[in-house]
Amino acid sequence: MSVQNLKIAFIGGGANSAVGYVHFSAAQLDNKFQVVAGAFSRDPKVNAETAKHWAIDESRVYNDWQQLIDKEKHAIDAVVVLTPTPHHVEVITKLLEADLPIICEKALACGLNDIEEIAKVYNPKKHFLAVTYNYSGYAMVRELKHLIGQQKLGQIQKIHLEMPQEGFKRPPDIAGQPSKPQPWRLQDYSVPTICLDLGVHLHHLSSYLLECEPIETCAHFSNHSDFESLVDDVTMLLKYPNDISGTMWMSKTAIGHRNGLEIRIYGTQGSARWYQLNPDELEISYSDGRREILDRAGDCTYANQFRYNRMKPGHPTGFVEAFANLYTDIYEALSEYKNGDPVTNKYVFGLEQSKCGLQLFETAVTSSKSNKWEIIDA
Repeated sequence: MSVQNLKIAFIGGGANSAVGYVHFSAAQLDNKFQVVAGAFSRDPKVNAETAKHWAIDESRVYNDWQQLIDKEKHAIDAVVVLTPTPHHVEVITKLLEADLPIICEKALACGLNDIEEIAKVYNPKKHFLAVTYNYSGYAMVRELKHLIGQQKLGQIQKIHLEMPQEGFKRPPDIAGQPSKPQPWRLQDYSVPTICLDLGVHLHHLSSYLLECEPIETCAHFSNHSDFESLVDDVTMLLKYPNDISGTMWMSKTAIGHRNGLEIRIYGTQGSARWYQLNPDELEISYSDGRREILDRAGDCTYANQFRYNRMKPGHPTGFVEAFANLYTDIYEALSEYKNGDPVTNKYVFGLEQSKCGLQLFETAVTSSKSNKWEIIDA
């Protein structure tokens, strides 16, 4: 049976953006979506160049994103919001008022005040809003979640998540071009930008794997870069329900780490480790001393599905494929929404998940100032 793809438009995500091409590629990798329109950049030249590169009809390219909404709202199935995070609230509220489904790049907003502004016009019974936390799209992260659910590790006791990067100490070159931090990333908001950029991923992964939210945190914020007064290194201790403890470490000044995302989780019967730069392997250790490395060719009970095996094991899946897995989930959820059915996809997260993450990091700000444990409001 053929599957009809859904038509989407981009606001933001031009050729000079950090995430535009990734979203463009991932959305279409499994033929679930087709990008048909866009207001890709405030710069008309970049806007036109992006549209040409992606073969978008000139008549459906807009230099004003509000004009895109007015002209395209009856011709598209959803809008992907890829503007800088400080601009999200303005765009999202306009899209909600137009009753257009939204796929938004994380972080959804800069703080809880922004969430309150969105909540004023957001109706969960009427609107569709998905935020792209793409790291939970990796096949072996989903295998890990399945193992936890099957209690293969026993009762979970500890979780440690880290995402060290070196971009503020050693900015990377991309295709021979210097990749300097975007201006909006060089100032902090009610939540430090490093938490909006990296921390929301760690929060999402912890909530996704544990299926609960942290209840207390003790945080230390540091500045190790030349960008004065900017938080660029964060260490957090966490307490979860059921006596689970945890840590999060995120950094923009950890020389030697391009993107050192790592998950370690410990239970009464075993532990697991997943490292993003080796995405197809999940390391498992058991209480009887056995150790194993599980990959897609091994004894997987979840990651062996066809959708996670576009190519046979030994040909590693990566970042774009993980993003595509998430886009397939969003496609299924959006299709349910458009049919008037309840959204049942367990991999699609929206306003509530974003609110919980921002609540965690605003509490971390308080803790960093008080130098003590702080309770995270429910």
